[in-house]
Amino acid sequence: MSDRIVVEEVEGVAPPPRARVEDAVEPQERKRDYLAGFLAQKPAELSAGEPGGETYEAIIAALREIYDPEIPVNIYELGLIYGVEVAADGHAAVTMTLTTPHCPVAESMPAEVELRVGAVPGVGTVDVNLVWDPPWDPSKMSDEAKLELGML
Repeated sequence: MSDRIVVEEVEGVAPPPRARVEDAVEPQERKRDYLAGFLAQKPAELSAGEPGGETYEAIIAALREIYDPEIPVNIYELGLIYGVEVAADGHAAVTMTLTTPHCPVAESMPAEVELRVGAVPGVGTVDVNLVWDPPWDPSKMSDEAKLELGML
């Protein structure tokens, strides 16, 4: 048996055009705004949340229950949560990152955050925005996390 692929011409059907280098369009130079993508998708009615508000505090408590599987510290104290915003209608938006894009929980962690925050009484819908800029570094950890990991 041969590994060759045989293409038969069908009567009345022209073969598809081939891409040619001279047909390529030069890309336009543009400055990339890393924050524009997720900020543009955020509903306009979201506010910065009300620290001290009941729903906001309940969301923070839920985030403190999610632990990084490789580090015995919750993701809030680890500094992976960049922002929590809650609208009056119960819509919540969580902006977060991971320690590295190659993190083994890169696929499951945002889903767990969405699930846990969505289970908070008073929260209707949840948007989890995973960002890489600014990148996470150990300086984002709370003093409690640094103490737990022996970094103080």
